[in-house]
Amino acid sequence: MNNDHISNQIRRLRFDHGEMTQQQLADTVGVTRQTIIAIEAGKYAPSLPLAFRIARAFNASVESVFQYQNGEMPSDAVKPASQGP
Repeated sequence: MNNDHISNQIRRLRFDHGEMTQQQLADTVGVTRQTIIAIEAGKYAPSLPLAFRIARAFNASVESVFQYQNGEMPSDAVKPASQGP
């Protein structure tokens, strides 16, 4: 059984950035509104290039927008580069 899940902060970030609509974000990153809806709802995991485009739309790091969750992965397994080893 696969327990992998990618959560995200897209909805919060959209509202923090002038109440950006799903359509505005979709237009900015080059996908459909339906794709943004599915990603935001956790029903679809974006490709790595799309994840970077979404993060750039908010001037944020990929790690601050998307969080990988798996019961077998320790929470400290991946640290942002700024925190060091």
